[in-house]
Formats: sequence, structure tokens, C-alpha cells
Amino acid sequence: MKQKKFGAVVIAALLFLVACTGSPSSKEEGRQEEIQEKKTDRAYRVVAEQLRTPWSIDFDGDTVYISEREGNIVQIKNGVMTRQSVHTNKPVAQIGEGGFLGFALASDFQDSGNAFAYHTYEQGKKLMNRLILLKQEGSQWRESNVLLERIPGSNVHNGGRISIGPDEMLYVTTGDSGEGELAQNQESLAGKILRLTLDGKVPADNPNAGSYVFTLGHRNSQGLAWNSKGELYSSEHGPSGTPGGHDEINEIRAGSNYGWPEIIGDEQQEGMKSPIYHSSETAIAPSGIAFDDEDHLYVATLRGQKLYEYQPENDSLKVVIEGEGRLRDVKIHNGRIYVITNNTDGRGVPSDQDDRLLVLESFH
Repeated sequence: MKQKKFGAVVIAALLFLVACTGSPSSKEEGRQEEIQEKKTDRAYRVVAEQLRTPWSIDFDGDTVYISEREGNIVQIKNGVMTRQSVHTNKPVAQIGEGGFLGFALASDFQDSGNAFAYHTYEQGKKLMNRLILLKQEGSQWRESNVLLERIPGSNVHNGGRISIGPDEMLYVTTGDSGEGELAQNQESLAGKILRLTLDGKVPADNPNAGSYVFTLGHRNSQGLAWNSKGELYSSEHGPSGTPGGHDEINEIRAGSNYGWPEIIGDEQQEGMKSPIYHSSETAIAPSGIAFDDEDHLYVATLRGQKLYEYQPENDSLKVVIEGEGRLRDVKIHNGRIYVITNNTDGRGVPSDQDDRLLVLESFH
């Protein structure tokens, strides 16, 4: 694999912003900082710094929104960054891999101010996850409706990616919550890709009547993306320990079983689908994924610490960005690749500037 050469201008952001879920700081909530420019020898720009374990990227026109695992949303608009507090009816539990994770603006966001979010919470002595509707109110966000609760959670394997599909349905990845057998249990919401209407109902054309389950047999999927043909793909974390690795890219088909924990890698079993790509015994821990206009698939990786382009013609990954540490999410918007680092998630080695939003201007 050949690494692309880099060279360009950095825009560095200074953030001195404090906000917390449920109890915003009266002094610093909504505080704004103007973005300043610096030079670098790389081919991408840094448009935000000192993000707090960022998880998801979304866009409203040229305005960028980023969720932070502790329970904030960062807005970047017209060169100004604002950390906005999020008020949920049940407190966000940032425990282990849990917290304020998936985030997606509603299709009518400019009119409604609505967005969807997925977060971990405590239910008694257990960790759970819930899917909620938020409404933007100035520099704050407030929960206006709960769509789904009691999704099994843990300090590991919470899934958490959410996205609105081309069919205007809401797709949600859930992890197996550290209990692999739940991924094969049709009655459990763990280890699945779920499909809901935008008001939280079960779609009439879901594979099983009355069930949110779209696919099953997932360990910990954290990436969802559609190509220009409307075909859905996901990324998937493979097993830990021995054998390790076997991280996956899957083509998602309604009602299919993707095998965890019964099969990994190239293993086959009747009624189960094998991935279109797996990393063999090398662990890369793929997270967010995105297609460009030419249907090239980009994969942000945590353990791999690289942004890859998947090349189906030779079943390989080509390095696009490396040397920035752990990468959590990738989005493509107006011909640019946006990537967030995740060096402050407890498993990276953060610099004083981490975490950061990187923008790659030219990639072909």
C-alpha cells in the first residue's frame, strides 16, 4: 500500500469551553472561539483541536457538528467553534467505551432543529443504551422524545453508530455488550443493526414483523454507509485475544446473519454471511466509514491508527492518512474528507492539541 504525500495549511482551533450533560456551566456554556490559521507540511487542514473524545461528525450545509463522548456537541460555523451542552432525561454514562456516541441531524434540521442521538445510561446496576430525539435551543440541546431504550450496554461493545438511510429510515448499530451469545438472540437488541422509522416505530417492511432487528450476528459494529446504488455497508470489530484481528467490512442485506460469535473471517456456516473483507490476524478496529462520489469506501481505524481506502479489486486497504493516532469517524462532504482523531479515549497517546478534526482537500 502506498501512502499519499501531504502538504498544505493547518487551521488550528483553540477551545477553552466547558459544558456538561444535564448541568451546563453558566460561565462557559456556548462560549465561542475564532479559528486561527497556521502552516504545516501535510495535505490536510486541522479545523478543530482539543476535542473531548469526539465520536460522530455531521453537517448542516458548511456547518460541522461533532458529538463528544462526555455529552457535548461541538459546532463549527463560519470559522467559530462553540461547545454546546446536551440535556438528556437520563444522564449520559461515560463509562469505558460508553457515553454520548452516535449523532445524526434530522433531514429537516434547518426547519425543525431536530437531531438523533445514541447514549449510554445507568439502569439500576446495569449499563444500557438509548436512542433519543434532541432539539437545538440556541447553544443547547434538549431531549424531546425517546425512541428506544434498554438496548444492552456495557463498558465495552456498545456499537452506537446511527444514520438516516436513503429510504428515510433510521439505522442503528448495537454491540453485543460483551456477551457474544446475545448477537444470535433474535429477542435481544444487542449485537444487531436496527431499523426504525424516524418516530421510533418498527417499519412495516422490516424482516420480522414487530421487530426492530434488521440484521443480527454483530460483535461491535461502529460504521454505516451507503454507496450510490443504495447498498448498505458496515464495519465490524473482530474478536480480542487469540485468534485476534478478523475485523470486517460487510455488505448488509436485510434479515441476514453475520455470524458472530459462531464464525469469523473466511469461516462459513449455513445461514450466515461472511464479510467481503477481513483483516486476518491483524487488528485494525474499524469505526466510521464513508463512500465518496465515485463509490470509494474510506475506513477510519482505531487500533490501526490510519484512514484507509478499501480496494475491492485486490481486496486490500490503501493508506490515506497515518501518523495522527486513533481515528474514530470519517465523513465526506463537498468533495472533502473529514476525520476525527480519538487519542483522548483512554487507549491513545494524546498530544496537547488532541483530539482534532482533520480535513483532507484532495485525495485522488
